[in-house]
Amino acid sequence: MKELLRTTDPTTIAYATALLDGEGIATFEMDVHMSVLEGSLGILPRRLMVRDADLFLARSVLKDNGIEV
Repeated sequence: MKELLRTTDPTTIAYATALLDGEGIATFEMDVHMSVLEGSLGILPRRLMVRDADLFLARSVLKDNGIEV
């Protein structure tokens, strides 16, 4: 798995996941519960991961839709 995106904005993660699902690219979100464990209010970034083979296409899809990776 490779890191595709790192952000503190949950809407960006949701939008990126929806775009990639539409292209048939499986994603995995990491660090979802870290804010709860650390007691913070969403200041820790979440990571969106994809398979190594899908990384190039996933970056292209996000870039074409205005999400900087």
